[in-house]
Amino acid sequence: MRSFRATFFAVILLAAIPGVAAAQSLGQTSGGQPSALDQAVDRIVAQEKAEMQMLHQYSPLVETYIQILRPDPNLGTAPAGDKYYLGKANLGKGLEMEPLTSDKGAPNLKYTAGGLGTFLTMSMQFLPRGFLQMIYIDMNGFDKQHYKFEYARREFLGEVRCLVFDVTPAKANDRGRFEGRIWVEDQGFHIVRFNGAYQRPTKASYFFHFDSWRLFAGDDQWLPAYVYSEESDLRYGVARKLMFKAQVRLWGFDLNGVRVRREQELNKVMVESKTPVKDQTNTANDYSPIEEQRLWERQAEDNLADRMEKLGVLAPRGDVDKVLETVVNNLEVTNNLDIEPEMRCRVLMTSTLESFDIGHTIVLSRGLIDVLPDEASLATILAMELSHVVLGHRVDTKYAFFDRMLWDDQDTFRHFGFARTPEEEQSANQKALELLAKSPYKNQLDAARQFVQVLQTRSKEIPNLISPHLGDRVPITWSGSTTSAASAAPASQEGQTRSSPSAIFAALPLGGRLKFDPWDDQVQLLKAKPVGSVAEREKMPFEITPFILYLTRDKITPTETATIPTDTAGAVSDNRAPAGDPVDTAKKNP
Repeated sequence: MRSFRATFFAVILLAAIPGVAAAQSLGQTSGGQPSALDQAVDRIVAQEKAEMQMLHQYSPLVETYIQILRPDPNLGTAPAGDKYYLGKANLGKGLEMEPLTSDKGAPNLKYTAGGLGTFLTMSMQFLPRGFLQMIYIDMNGFDKQHYKFEYARREFLGEVRCLVFDVTPAKANDRGRFEGRIWVEDQGFHIVRFNGAYQRPTKASYFFHFDSWRLFAGDDQWLPAYVYSEESDLRYGVARKLMFKAQVRLWGFDLNGVRVRREQELNKVMVESKTPVKDQTNTANDYSPIEEQRLWERQAEDNLADRMEKLGVLAPRGDVDKVLETVVNNLEVTNNLDIEPEMRCRVLMTSTLESFDIGHTIVLSRGLIDVLPDEASLATILAMELSHVVLGHRVDTKYAFFDRMLWDDQDTFRHFGFARTPEEEQSANQKALELLAKSPYKNQLDAARQFVQVLQTRSKEIPNLISPHLGDRVPITWSGSTTSAASAAPASQEGQTRSSPSAIFAALPLGGRLKFDPWDDQVQLLKAKPVGSVAEREKMPFEITPFILYLTRDKITPTETATIPTDTAGAVSDNRAPAGDPVDTAKKNP
């Protein structure tokens, strides 16, 4: 083993010299032994096979969001429609997924490529299974028999040093084989990124280009977490062209671990005194009828939150919740509110823009937090949900009975529904203006108004992104001012100055605020470098952008700083379905 390491290290050093080790063939050395590069490829192939086998035990949640694009003379491209799918995969059964969204009659993402006429009119159907397959390089034969491997260079992806290989099918006519580039971390030889497409689509089906990333989850595991796909000139039909961007996110790999950790509490040793402890204080320990009602509502809240967290829809308690609760506390203190039980905040894991309250628990989606431009805009959304509590809009206490929590996971969105009536929404929005007028954010609401205006402008282009599955739609007609609020919070020069930095972005692209650990669903704030001057086409409100990850072999911690390395360039390669039984990413419907 020592001799192998020494030889392999020598090969890597020689790779820095153009035309030497980087161009070394995968044959045998002059002594008849496999070359060091050949041995490295063997380890990569063996590790990828073990990785695929390891994934069979998991059933993660898979979210696919697609934005159809149109040419724009000023921005280059702009959204012209979108598709959304949320499901639970069963990787032990290949690419099988159970839809979780309420629209179960349409398990596939459908996009009609409009048009009038006869046979020239056809539809394009996006297939969620095809996007899920992008977490695999090849499900049927990723080895030297079916692929050629050419070493390119070394490269760091964040803190992880990688070996970069260009991969092509051994046979040019082998349909469904991957062609592109792979990044292999140089300790365990796990593939942590691959970029390319599956080859040789048919006339009726297509394979899209994609960039697939895996994150370290501990115990020598790298789990698929993010996939980005993009096509700018996909030709189909007689004279049709499709442009789109897509993001795929996976999480909830360790959902069973929540149950296991709770069961482990039974193993804790509890030491009790021989003499029972008796409270000798004169404090009143009985509950009044009002307190009993509050505790009953709290029990309903806790049952709902626990069920949603167990499913993987709600993120575990973490630092982001504390940030949201700090903003809520600012609203409470400045408005002299004494709310009992105390307010809590949680993060919904999905990208759809929605918010709702479960009693005294405010829930904001990850996607909504991502696109909000500043703290004042966040305070505006939280004020709307806090207003429901102030106005006494209660949670349905039927969920205080635990048997109401017992149903299959795929029925969750049918059972849950926290949207308020239009009358409740109207009164809460009005109350939110009053809360904001007395808050520390009263002179900083210009960004919130701009956010709502941009959302209203884009609402017809991203209908699925702004369509809630559990809660309330973000209002697109909120003015952010009333007579009283305007008098209490004039648009002073100070307010304009404070909001000027955030005014650069009326709304951020998706992924602008949060990151998550696909293993345990922990959500943390993203800390990126300043971006400097921004061109108009770079603002991209509510849009999809590529994933460029800062990889590390450490688990994500709340203090981790995520940055985008400047030297993470690589050839764009393609990814497609495995040979033998390829899965199409899209197909045409007659």
